[in-house]
Amino acid sequence: MTSSPTRNPSSEEESISEEENQAFAWYHTLGRRGRRAFVGAFGGYGLDSYDFQVLPLSLVALAATLQITTGQAGLLATVTLVVSAFGGALAGVLADRLGRTRTLIITVATYAVFTVLCGFAPNYETLLVFRALQGLGFGGEWATGAILVAEYARPHLRGRTVAFIQSAWAVGWGLAVIVYTVVFALVPEDLAWRVLFWTGAIPALLIIYVRRHVVDAPVATERRQRANGWDSFAGIFRARHLRTTLFASLLATGTQGGYYTLATWIPPYLKTERNLTVVGTGGYLAFLITGAFTGYLTGGYLTDRLGRKRTFTLFAALSAVLVLAYTQIPVGANTAILLLGFPLGFSASAIFSGFGAFLSELYPTQLRGTGQGFTYNFGRGVGALFPTIVGFLAETVGVGGAMGFGALAYGLAVVALLGLPETRGRELT
Repeated sequence: MTSSPTRNPSSEEESISEEENQAFAWYHTLGRRGRRAFVGAFGGYGLDSYDFQVLPLSLVALAATLQITTGQAGLLATVTLVVSAFGGALAGVLADRLGRTRTLIITVATYAVFTVLCGFAPNYETLLVFRALQGLGFGGEWATGAILVAEYARPHLRGRTVAFIQSAWAVGWGLAVIVYTVVFALVPEDLAWRVLFWTGAIPALLIIYVRRHVVDAPVATERRQRANGWDSFAGIFRARHLRTTLFASLLATGTQGGYYTLATWIPPYLKTERNLTVVGTGGYLAFLITGAFTGYLTGGYLTDRLGRKRTFTLFAALSAVLVLAYTQIPVGANTAILLLGFPLGFSASAIFSGFGAFLSELYPTQLRGTGQGFTYNFGRGVGALFPTIVGFLAETVGVGGAMGFGALAYGLAVVALLGLPETRGRELT
């Protein structure tokens, strides 16, 4: 009688272990088409960020030119995010019906065109309309690009792969700050904010690359050919997926309510309450953005190591504490503000690293575009109330005092996680 052989780790398990220890295995394992999809999605989200950030950076100058209050200024940010909820839901349906790549092209073209038109707005009302329409493309791009890449990525590397897409937000933000600093140094403020919006035409160049080189992953193409995409919207509210949709929407609301409070009001806070110049504001934002980029990448690795839910909880708690600390530092202690910008940017951005992977894993292929597009952008729409509330509170307690309200949003994110499963390592089938 022969003894049964000792079980050794399979070659597949050894391969997974090796890949997890290699810094850029996530990129090499995408394959040629997956890498092209990554470039398209990374560029789309980076330029999406650029077109969003031109508003916060221009807020003080355009408010002076158009004679608007802080409450009205906050509404400009809010209407972008509210309409983005509709844009995200629509793009999700289109991604399931027309395909990820075609929808990516549509969303990039939309936000580019209406960002440019914002620069021609003769008054506040027109600017509000153009900014709202920009939100349609802004809302749909991230979900579409994240799904496109997630469907090419290997399960055990998906968190960090999609996190690199998320890091494009910091790259676009940094580019916007550089262009803002140059434009406002060379052009009078009453015209400079318009020029900054006109530079929003840059993303149109990305469309050429996507049209020529990017295709959907086979799993998405096959499913789309066999399914009716319009049924997917009703599908995410059916009994089997309703709980997931509700709690994922709440998670997105909390994280984005806190984040967009910072993204909208930190530039005006630095200029009006910390009395920084345009160049000074850019320097302080550089610390914040560097922290954000590092946070996106680090959060991606942590979400694969610790799991999706633990990573969300960790950075929600850190973000809430750092927001309060950043806004309560006494006037005159600007060095502390400068240094605290790095960890604040790090934690407020690292919390987003797991979103692309997590939302992709919560839904089956035929509902993935719609589920991710709706929940993430519903969070944007409802979370958009926070910048407006802060804007109106700022009229009585100042921008710094009002921004502390944004810390409450992170508590919603932690509550939402109680109703969602851990999905690390889940196959996209």
